[in-house]
Amino acid sequence: MSRTHLIVPDSHAHPDHNNDRADWLGQLIADVKPDVLIHIGDSADMASLSTYDKGKRSFQGRNYKQDVNSHLDFQERMFAPLKRLKKKLPRTVFCIGNHEHRISRAVDLSPELDGAISLKDLDLESYYDDIVHYSGGTPGVIQIDGISYAHYFVGGIAGRPLGGIHAGYSLATKKFSSATCGHSHLFDTSWHVDLQGNPVIGTVVGCYQDYDNDWAGEVAQLWNRGVVIKRHVENGGYDLEWVRLSSLRKMYGNNGGRNES
Repeated sequence: MSRTHLIVPDSHAHPDHNNDRADWLGQLIADVKPDVLIHIGDSADMASLSTYDKGKRSFQGRNYKQDVNSHLDFQERMFAPLKRLKKKLPRTVFCIGNHEHRISRAVDLSPELDGAISLKDLDLESYYDDIVHYSGGTPGVIQIDGISYAHYFVGGIAGRPLGGIHAGYSLATKKFSSATCGHSHLFDTSWHVDLQGNPVIGTVVGCYQDYDNDWAGEVAQLWNRGVVIKRHVENGGYDLEWVRLSSLRKMYGNNGGRNES
C-alpha cells in the first residue's frame, strides 16, 4: 500500500530570527496528513557551538540556552496543529544533523561539559518516534518504504558529504537505491531504474529557513527554500511535490516578505 512522506529540510532555528515559518509548516502538515513526517536534521542552528567563526567578532553574544530555546519554540509551533488533530498522527522521524551534533562534539572536545549540555536538551524524544543518531562520526541512516534517509550521505575514501550541483544524481548512482538527504540547502532530484526495473531516486531536499547566515555570503542566493511531499511512496518510488516556503507564507502567513524559491 502506497503512503505519503513529508520531509522537512534544514530549518535552522536561531534566536536572532523568528519562527513564524514553523506555524505555516505545522498547518501544512495538518492539511496533508502524511503517513510519515521526517525532519532531515539541522532543526537547531546551535550557533553558540560553532567552530567556524569562534574567536571572531561575529561570534560575540551567542548563548547556548538561547539556541536551545529557539529550537524548542520552532518544534512546539510546528507540532501544535498536529496535536489538535483527532485522526491518527504520522510516524515522526528526526535525523540528527551536523548542527545538532555540535552538542555531542563539544562534549567530546571538552569533557568537563558532560552533564552540563546534552542532545536531550532539544527534547526530541517528546515529539519524534524515531531519532537517527550519528554513527562513527557521520549521520545515521534509516530506511522507510524503500528509501534511505540521512542528514547527508558520505562518499569516497575521505568520507566527505556527497554534494554538488547535481547531488541527486550522485545519490542515485552511488547509493544504487533511492536515497534522500538535506545538508546542502539545495534542491535536486534524479530519477533512474535498476536492472530489475525498480525505481532509484536521489533527492536533496533544500532548506526551510527564511533568513541568510552571515557565513554563507552570496551562496545563500542559491539556496532552495521549501519542503518536500512524496506521494504514492512504495518500494523506493514516489511522486514528488516541491512546496516553496514563499507559497506557504501566502497560504498560511501574512503574504509578506521575501520571495524564496
